[in-house]
Amino acid sequence: MKVSTTKTVVFITGAFVSSACWNDWKAYFERKGYTCYAPSWPHKDALAATLRLQHPDARIAANGLASVTDFFADFVQKLPEKPILIGHSFGGLMTQLLLQRDLAAAGIAIDSGPPQFLLTTKFSFAKSIYKAFGFFTDVNKPYLMSFKDWQYAFTNGLPLEEQKASYEALLLPESKRLFREALTSVAHVDYKKPHAPLLFTAGSNDHIVPASLNYSNYKKYKDKNSVTDFKEFEGRTHFVLGQKNWQEVADYCLNWIAQH
Repeated sequence: MKVSTTKTVVFITGAFVSSACWNDWKAYFERKGYTCYAPSWPHKDALAATLRLQHPDARIAANGLASVTDFFADFVQKLPEKPILIGHSFGGLMTQLLLQRDLAAAGIAIDSGPPQFLLTTKFSFAKSIYKAFGFFTDVNKPYLMSFKDWQYAFTNGLPLEEQKASYEALLLPESKRLFREALTSVAHVDYKKPHAPLLFTAGSNDHIVPASLNYSNYKKYKDKNSVTDFKEFEGRTHFVLGQKNWQEVADYCLNWIAQH
């Protein structure tokens, strides 16, 4: 089946944020004729402000990369057709892992979190995420990113009011277990395995997942009979889903889908 004939899209949210980050994208794709889903992660199906008030919630702390990936695997297998997966950050990594299981017609990994053993020496990468691992702290208590860290990691260079509004609307407590599992075989990608068409997109101003790290992820795929593409967007931060002119990125994704 050509990807362009598939009319189901599942958006996979990344770490730290509410699935509401996809609201505009979901509506945009639906206007183009797609049936779209943006499931919340387990125990995160509430307003961001509500979940922050409930912090620390041991249920969120129990989420791991394995369990959340399995949650999405179960979700997509119940759909009437293999969907197109579009994941951001950790959602991008889960998109890679689900394609590896042959559970999608295609995948788009936006600012994808790195699989096992894929690292970068970029200082911004370490600065953005080291607190989320919570080494030497209780793994059963989730981590809540500060506004200052949100400004650096997600919305660097954006107007202060946009930084504040996005933090209030989207920022969620996050599981340390999730990040620690990303260092294990749970996050292993078999780069030699054939896979459905896969597009990586990156932002030149992304602090958490630098464009160079995304490019390294893309270049590791080895199967010459599988479609693997890469696109870098100038001036985009890790907040690419809500950043001004996000439609440019969405249109690129739609056009890529139509061509495969």
